[in-house]
Amino acid sequence: MAKPAVPVVLLLSLLCGLDSHAVDGQYYWSPATATFYGGGDGSGTMGGACGYGNLYNAGYGLSNAALSTALFNDGAMCGACYTIVCDISKSRWCRPGTSVTITATNFCPPNWALPSDNGGWCNPPRRHFDMSQPAWTTIAIYQAGIVPVNYQRVSCKRSGGMRFTINGRGYFELVTVTNVGGSGVVSQMWIKGTNTNWLTMSRNWGMNWQSTAYLNGQSLSFMVKIDDGRVVTVWNVVPSNWYFGATYTTSWANF
Repeated sequence: MAKPAVPVVLLLSLLCGLDSHAVDGQYYWSPATATFYGGGDGSGTMGGACGYGNLYNAGYGLSNAALSTALFNDGAMCGACYTIVCDISKSRWCRPGTSVTITATNFCPPNWALPSDNGGWCNPPRRHFDMSQPAWTTIAIYQAGIVPVNYQRVSCKRSGGMRFTINGRGYFELVTVTNVGGSGVVSQMWIKGTNTNWLTMSRNWGMNWQSTAYLNGQSLSFMVKIDDGRVVTVWNVVPSNWYFGATYTTSWANF
């Protein structure tokens, strides 16, 4: 079945300002619905199922959303960026000529919405974005609560370098990588200590990657592969005196 296109009038209203680059090289829009959570200041969206913690520290801010099961892919889509427009052909609650680009930072679980709230909008197979209130009200009127939207995955625009937060203990390193540009989604990671070869890491949950090597006292390097196939090597980003709970940042823009 062909994917429905965004109404022509909507495309024309956004033509001048909308980045239509899709990370997989395809240019298409898909229908979904969108709600909001977290309050007017967006504080309720901090943390979440991707493991990013404070979204300001992670580089994502308030332009974020929780994804429904159909989009979240068990956490494999954490960090993906989507441009979302409210479908003015289906709702009078849209703000015409507007769009917002968000980062996937959380999971919207099935049955999150009660039956009195029009049913579980995050239930499979629905594609749904539960956005921060500031992001959602960019494209829709607050009183609507839920609106039909069209979305497109786009390249992530990040300022600064990637950030690596190391948690764990002893022979267990749990590394959260954030502020990733390009496709935004880390599909594989490797770690290397001063005295080791490259070691394959496995995804523990969200965007937390684990190693079971003893790396204390060694400078650490990473290879990061994003889901469009590109790989970047970050040499000695973590000094030998690193400690658990600290975050280390590359000094250059990524991807």
